[in-house]
Amino acid sequence: GIASRGQGETILLVDDEEMIWDVISDMLSTLGYKVILAENGREAVEIYQNNPGEVDLILLDMIMPEMNAREAFFLLKKIDPEVKVLLSSGYVSEEDAQDVLNAGAQGFLRKPYRMADLAGKIRGILDETAKS
Repeated sequence: GIASRGQGETILLVDDEEMIWDVISDMLSTLGYKVILAENGREAVEIYQNNPGEVDLILLDMIMPEMNAREAFFLLKKIDPEVKVLLSSGYVSEEDAQDVLNAGAQGFLRKPYRMADLAGKIRGILDETAKS
């Protein structure tokens, strides 16, 4: 329900597929989030670095050209040890993402996912931090 809606937080959506961008950014906007798009890990790192404090959560696709999610994650972590990253992929399993999860990524969402799954996951991660 309404409990898992966004409160205007900013999500950095990192994906190299335009079709996915459209669908997910629509979902995120509908849920009440602001969306910034990055085409790959390198761009995501740049955006995150240049906009300190602006991005509340990064939705990071595991499989991308240029720089993979693992590399991007560790660079993001270097910029901000508190960075919140939700990994997502249709091709890799949660086991494949495990080392990144162990390193501090907050969650993994398998594609394709429904808006409710996305909403719940993001809210869980953002609220978790609010509590601590």
